[in-house]
Amino acid sequence: MSIEVKSLNKRFGTLAVCDNLNLTIPSGELVALLGPSGSGKTTLLRIIAGLEQPDSGSVHFHGEDATFDDVRDRNVGFVFQHYALFGHMTIFENIAFGLRVRPRSSRPSEAAIRTKVMDLLKLVQLDAIASRYPHQLSGGQRQRVALARALAVEPKVLLLDEPFGALDAKVRKELRRWLRRLHDEMHVTSVFVTHDQEEAMEVADRIVVMNQGRIEQEGSPDEVYDHPATPFVLKFLGDVNLFHGRGTPSQEVSYVRPHELDIVTTPSDDTWAVTLAQALTVGPNTRLEFKREDGSYVDVELSREAWQALRAQLKLESGSAVHLRPRRVTRFAAA
Repeated sequence: MSIEVKSLNKRFGTLAVCDNLNLTIPSGELVALLGPSGSGKTTLLRIIAGLEQPDSGSVHFHGEDATFDDVRDRNVGFVFQHYALFGHMTIFENIAFGLRVRPRSSRPSEAAIRTKVMDLLKLVQLDAIASRYPHQLSGGQRQRVALARALAVEPKVLLLDEPFGALDAKVRKELRRWLRRLHDEMHVTSVFVTHDQEEAMEVADRIVVMNQGRIEQEGSPDEVYDHPATPFVLKFLGDVNLFHGRGTPSQEVSYVRPHELDIVTTPSDDTWAVTLAQALTVGPNTRLEFKREDGSYVDVELSREAWQALRAQLKLESGSAVHLRPRRVTRFAAA
């Protein structure tokens, strides 16, 4: 099921949360709506679901205008951040709920419901605990139940609003990889909202970066990371150092990611003089903080092994004077 958003506008008072949005999502694609709080990503998701109405513009499902269709007629599965499971029902009954409340004419038989639910429980790897209640599950397990419940009604479109936001970092990482594998098996057109750049990069086929109600850029994870269209996209997708032009006022600002800076001892036209302020090693990576002549700071990232070798080679310590050379620079006009 393809989704097309055309000239979509939505305001809350004077605030434009969807500002003339145009977006096409091909059938079977997994798309991340990525942006900070207030960027409009959740409102866009809710309009696609039919939970909000736009002020103007339209939403099309597979070429058919669905802008004012009731949410029940859109065949959309929705997964919320906080599970929204029925506490008085077992896992099995939670997943079966959407099938049991269908009109009698379209309701599956009891045997068909049982088969469907058990198949989904196996898919989400919870078939061994089908008789438990939500309060007996971990956060990650409850979110998998919520996803299975959304899939039980065989939606044409799956919408997920910050689905892993309430989970701790380790469980979140495990679940997003599991979601990617699940999507590769089922190929349901899926749209998920997140403010986690790493989550979007790891899970999505395509990322739509939003800011202040507008789409700043859309493309594959590699495209938006390697070829950012705006300074906002560049800065939102990971850490970056800013360098303003030397000498006379420059019309450009140079941006360099911390892992794209080399530490050298010989100055040249493409290096910056710095002194080492501190080195922080966390796990396999080391982040070095250098101070420039103008008092600003520059971050450099490298592996623990590379840092240990470089420190021994150059006899680096706090206060050591060196130079930084960028391997890659992205430039935008100064604001």
